[in-house]
Amino acid sequence: MTSKERISRILRHQPVDRIGIYEHFWGDTYIEWVENQGCPSDFAGEFGFDIVECFPLNLCARPFFKPEVVTEDEDTVTMLDGNYAVLRHHKKHDSTPEHIRFEINSYEKWCELIKPQLEDEELFEKRIDFVYYRNAKKECEESQKFFCYSAVNVFELMHPVTGHEEMLAAMIYDPDWVHDMCDTYARLIVKAQEILFEREGLPGGIFYSEDMGYKGAPFMSPAMYDEFIYPSHEYTMGYAKQLGLPVIVHSCGFVEPLIPGMIKAGMNALQAMEVKAGMDLLRIYENYGDKIALIGGLDVRELCTNDLSRIDALLEKMIPVVMQKNGYIAFSDHSIPKTVDYKTYKYFVQKALELGTYK
Repeated sequence: MTSKERISRILRHQPVDRIGIYEHFWGDTYIEWVENQGCPSDFAGEFGFDIVECFPLNLCARPFFKPEVVTEDEDTVTMLDGNYAVLRHHKKHDSTPEHIRFEINSYEKWCELIKPQLEDEELFEKRIDFVYYRNAKKECEESQKFFCYSAVNVFELMHPVTGHEEMLAAMIYDPDWVHDMCDTYARLIVKAQEILFEREGLPGGIFYSEDMGYKGAPFMSPAMYDEFIYPSHEYTMGYAKQLGLPVIVHSCGFVEPLIPGMIKAGMNALQAMEVKAGMDLLRIYENYGDKIALIGGLDVRELCTNDLSRIDALLEKMIPVVMQKNGYIAFSDHSIPKTVDYKTYKYFVQKALELGTYK
């Protein structure tokens, strides 16, 4: 069975030969493993990943703006980006950036500085990397990997513009602003896909990133999700459904209360299920494993110990259960850091496939 066939069937809970395999890595993990631990640079080939993602769309407000350095020291660099946001980045290790300042702090500034650029039809095609998509799609067709068009959705587009605090507070004190941001981004997401797919053909599926949770709770209540985010998810995922494409949703943090809404909107698979945030793969499987496929939920902290017996215990507890309904793809619960050894991760993949092969 090819990877393309396997993942297509897993996302629909159809019988397969084995579970799927895929992963994300921090950038400095590539450097450490290739330069210091003898890992081949082609991670997808080395570990036999079934999925290939392609990110061909630039939805930054100013897509051609070159970030400007505001301040810099030995360890960090603070930069102004194309969304009028000032963020501090670490130089010596990969991490999410520290939020310093957001210029877009009102509906008026959104309408003045951001929205006109997102609705500028002359920019639509310039936001799309047709060549990148075309080449990635061709390579997947030749290798029979499952090809995903990957992008961020509305929640993950709004907070880089306003910051989380401003955006979430505006759901209460300025709901019209949030509704307008959601609608504007949703229409742009679909419009860009229409242009790209008409010209270059369809992918195998859509992979949306929406980091809607933090430790122990989502960023909003299910009621707030239903009011603001759900209509845009229904619109963007509904477009995928019209094309017959399955939708994978990545979300870090604790998002379990939002799962029913995302399923209703059209989600076929949930990816990440971050353990340290409170997500539990077995509990989610018990409650939703017959409705959606699951990708991840394997605590990366266990891999960071580089203790193979602990990896055995983790996988032996999880894989035999979550593979039962033909809807599981092995993945950590976040991304692999450089503290995980190359040989450890290779063992993790081999053990997962050993346990996850159907008899």
